[in-house]
Amino acid sequence: MDWRYVVTLFGNRDLWLATGTVVILSISTWGLGNVLGLLVALAKNTTIAPLRAAASIYVWFFRSLPLLVLLIFVYNLPQLVPQLSGVLSEPFWAGLVAMVVSETAYIAEIHRGGLLGVPQGQHEAGRALGIRYIGRLRLIVVPQALRIALPSLANEFITIVKLTSLVSVISLAEILLVGQRLYTRNFKVIDTLLAVAVYYVLIVSVFSLLIHFLERRLDVSLRKTPAPRPTDDKVVPLGRTERPLRRSIDATAEPILEIVEVTKSFGHRRVLDRVSLEVRRGEVVSIIGPSGSGKTTLIRTINALQNVDEGTILFDREPWVEAKGGSYRLAPHFNERVTAIGMVFQSFNLFPHLSVLDNVRLGPRYHRSGSRQNIEATALAMLDKVGMLDHAHKFPFQLSGGQQQRAAIARALAMQPDIMLFDEPTSALDPDW
Repeated sequence: MDWRYVVTLFGNRDLWLATGTVVILSISTWGLGNVLGLLVALAKNTTIAPLRAAASIYVWFFRSLPLLVLLIFVYNLPQLVPQLSGVLSEPFWAGLVAMVVSETAYIAEIHRGGLLGVPQGQHEAGRALGIRYIGRLRLIVVPQALRIALPSLANEFITIVKLTSLVSVISLAEILLVGQRLYTRNFKVIDTLLAVAVYYVLIVSVFSLLIHFLERRLDVSLRKTPAPRPTDDKVVPLGRTERPLRRSIDATAEPILEIVEVTKSFGHRRVLDRVSLEVRRGEVVSIIGPSGSGKTTLIRTINALQNVDEGTILFDREPWVEAKGGSYRLAPHFNERVTAIGMVFQSFNLFPHLSVLDNVRLGPRYHRSGSRQNIEATALAMLDKVGMLDHAHKFPFQLSGGQQQRAAIARALAMQPDIMLFDEPTSALDPDW
């Protein structure tokens, strides 16, 4: 082993230029693959059958095709399509296209695993706040899915770095090809490949540290419990920023909610059997019964988290939900008015990647229901109302069960709804509450 020769290779200009090529190719492949892979994963999870089928076929085909074959095919594609000769005749661009097409299929499955790892309750909590599909993906689902998928995505980046060595077959001057050119001249194969290996290890080590840093930044469970902040000057009395929460009960008032002959079955078991219910403004109605008797199912039909087989639901004397003859329809203005129905879930369904304060103000901010100052003031006032003001900057994992439930109540109240739905409202609360 000629150690002096090995040392001189770490000052070799061609090897450092090749290292730069590998870094650019790897980052570009990983970045583009993440964007396209997320889109493919979303398409594979969609309810639109043609889109789901196309995404599934893409993943199946390109995971089955060896990268080496794809590289050679893409590089020679201009022979079939001369219009592509300007781009694909360049080894770097041909290699990038081939690697992105191939890696997208693998990264899509990683993202799909992350998306499936987000609990269904997170989707439902977003729907209960009136946040539409794209908004739920952007604000709630994808941030959590990325955190779940990040270790696997980091591992895939390392795989990409090593796969760049295959691009040498189309004459791209990456690290391995430069090394081969060197040892064909001096026949010091082992010595040269040792230096080549160190270059690869250096790239992987640097990016592993960066990704580890990113993981720690995104992991809210590693954050320390913040000290209480002085917020007294930001708390606005409730009457200034919102409608009164309590109204006197008027026996002559028209019903705000009417459930008429609602039926719901799961398989052969009928959970709701022609249930009818009428609720007036200011009225509190409690539904009590054993587990599995349909209490949760009933309140979930009101904001369409659960469909019904038959029956009608009226909201403010107007059709809201209707099921008849196998068809299920929502009111045309459902998405605009669903924010008037607040819901507190039995499992709370707080968004774990957001602080308590951000949980409470997410819905109003999404719907732009006021200025930032008013939204902030209302959120703090709601937290103050449920005794959670000192915990505004904590994350859900830093709260007890009762504190999480009170934060969930504040989140629902911040939307200033006309109707509040509580699933097991006192399950984790102290008697004082």
